[in-house]
Amino acid sequence: MNRFDYARPTSVAEAVQAGAGEQVRYLAGGTNLIDLMKENVDRPMTVIDINRLPLDAIEELDGGGLRLGALVPNADTAWDARVEQRYPLLSSAILAGASPQLRNAATNGGNLNQRTRCYYFYDVATPCNKREPGSGCGAIGGVNRIHAILGASDQCIATHPSDMCVALTVLDATVQVTGREGDRAIPIADYHRLPGDEPWRDNTLKPGELVTGIDLPAEDFTQNYTYLKLRDRLSYAFALVSIAVAMRVEDGTIAEARVALGGVAHKPWRSTEAEKLLKGQQPSPQAFGAFADALLAGAAGQGENDFKITLARKAIVRALKQAAEATPQSQTDKRVA
Repeated sequence: MNRFDYARPTSVAEAVQAGAGEQVRYLAGGTNLIDLMKENVDRPMTVIDINRLPLDAIEELDGGGLRLGALVPNADTAWDARVEQRYPLLSSAILAGASPQLRNAATNGGNLNQRTRCYYFYDVATPCNKREPGSGCGAIGGVNRIHAILGASDQCIATHPSDMCVALTVLDATVQVTGREGDRAIPIADYHRLPGDEPWRDNTLKPGELVTGIDLPAEDFTQNYTYLKLRDRLSYAFALVSIAVAMRVEDGTIAEARVALGGVAHKPWRSTEAEKLLKGQQPSPQAFGAFADALLAGAAGQGENDFKITLARKAIVRALKQAAEATPQSQTDKRVA
């Protein structure tokens, strides 16, 4: 048993004050942190239980958006009537993740900050720059079937595991955080990091900062959208490749298209430049294929995961077709693979 101090603040200000020390971790649903502590991957000196904080509501924003409280369970977010009606892409992505039991416990803030499921990260007997800087990356040249094909570095080829964050990236969400220096808003595109030379840094949070909510802008992607997740089994498995698509189709022409990939990089992967190729196009395999090639430009396998490049291209074309035809992938009908 690794000894640690435990605090249970009742206000955000108190939590932030307590979170200013060394090796401090915030505890919400615990579906990731507890696993990491059990495996000796994370050995915090202080655990701050934030479950008493007033961050467990979904609230209306001026202009028609929503603020998702950081402590709202994933299940409550997915099944909230406002999310289902106004952001069905997000609801679909959340329901594609984990299992019902985990979605009942996991929180929005925790989902945002969950760590990679790389085998080497979880195995303390193996080298991992993310877990132990400077020790090397066991996945490079090792067992790397689930690893990154985009945005990787010679320090780390891990992938980000979240489904929710892929949809949030397409929806241009904003993460609300607070710390000892005050409040700030971080666009979701700038929240997670590529590994570079500092793979141990998953996001752009400053030490001690706490996520308080996630803001969704008012958008109308209620017709032409889809979340397609390809994995080794239908339930309780992380994505080999996932695709979130939000599209507007007017008079048979694509007026706007946003696409993000999951399971392929250290963060959700999106290219606004590549998306310009779809604007003004009629939905077609040719247009979708050209976009897929642009989005996957620079993709490189590590041996066992070479198949992901071909898989991703086919999946992008399939997901764009689903969105254009307003036939989104079902996440609740178990007959759908």
